[in-house]
Amino acid sequence: MQDNAFMPDSKHALVAAEAHSQVRSDERRGALPAAAEAPAFSPLYQQIKGLLLRSLQFGEWQPGQAIPSETELAARFKVSQGTVRKAIDEMAQENLLVRRQGKGTFVATHAEEGTRYRFLRLAPDGGARMPRLERRLLECRRMRATPGVARALELAGGDAVIEVRRLLLEGAQPLVLDDLWLPAALFARLDAELLAQWHGPLYRLFEAEFSVHMVRAEEKIRAVAATQEDAALLGVAVGAPLLQVERRSFTYGARPVELRRGLYRTDAHHYRNEVI
Repeated sequence: MQDNAFMPDSKHALVAAEAHSQVRSDERRGALPAAAEAPAFSPLYQQIKGLLLRSLQFGEWQPGQAIPSETELAARFKVSQGTVRKAIDEMAQENLLVRRQGKGTFVATHAEEGTRYRFLRLAPDGGARMPRLERRLLECRRMRATPGVARALELAGGDAVIEVRRLLLEGAQPLVLDDLWLPAALFARLDAELLAQWHGPLYRLFEAEFSVHMVRAEEKIRAVAATQEDAALLGVAVGAPLLQVERRSFTYGARPVELRRGLYRTDAHHYRNEVI
């Protein structure tokens, strides 16, 4: 039977045992609820992917760090190298891992130039490359989650969140007005001083200081008219058309850890997305 067949067989049993052992270890550390068992039936490479994701989720390999080679992982999980490669290929397609020719495979990080604006799809008209944007912090405060924010972040009603408001600027020109909400339990030390001192990508700050890794996002987009407050901050006329992008960002395990609403000027920029 091939590695990518369905359970049961001896190799699947070994991988299932590895998953069971790791889940039980996580339960003892309080990292998982007792009911969080791996699915009983799935292709073997998907089981390997699940184990690799679990290792990422609980910090065995940090963002930017190399993971073991395919040969080492194949020996660890007692499967073929091809099965490991298939799992890693899928994770690379999902931007969870990054392959570097001649160097190995690394955990994706928002510190890399290629992922710096991974979730910002605004592009200048005319095809120029998006320049590095400046940031201006307007507000950072702790508050009780509104019902809508709590629902989006899957929090209990009244749980605390950190609210951040900032401008992204192209030179001196305001381009994006961002409001974002983060679970206070995960970002307890986040304040205006820390944000002012940080000069890299915001998601890299979340990785480095809070061990929260944004790996996926979903967005809702609509056209809106600038309110008086929006217009004053973005330097446009009241009623000017803006693009509102509402984003939920997720960490490993499909856990939502950020809600963001951005107002984008589109008089000289457009929203660009590639559909594959």
